[in-house]
Formats: sequence, structure tokens, C-alpha cells
Amino acid sequence: MAATVRIPLADGPADGEAVDVELDSNERPPLTHHHLGPQGLVDAQIYELESAGDQWRYRWRGPAV
Repeated sequence: MAATVRIPLADGPADGEAVDVELDSNERPPLTHHHLGPQGLVDAQIYELESAGDQWRYRWRGPAV
């Protein structure tokens, strides 16, 4: 079973929320997170991974469409 980590979302519509993601074989989270809106993929927002000191966070980059 892959290790998981909880990563906060910064800025954008989901600011202050957090997501649980699986780490890859190098113990890194996915480079992006597509946060689904009320209508699913139609409202998806893209968050991009960045380091925050010794932790990770996903920063909002804009809508997926």
C-alpha cells in the first residue's frame, strides 16, 4: 500500500481545504491536483504543487477549462 499525505490547498475557491494524496515511489506527491467543483469536471480548478519549507502545498493556478 502506498503512503499518503494530507496537503493543504492555497488560494482559489478551495483555499483552506486539504486533500489526501498518494506518494510515488520517490515519496513525492502528484505535481498537480484537479479539485472538482459542484458540477464535477466542468468546474474543476487546477492546483500546482509547491514546497512550503519542509512541507508541501497545492497553490491555485486557475480553472481547468
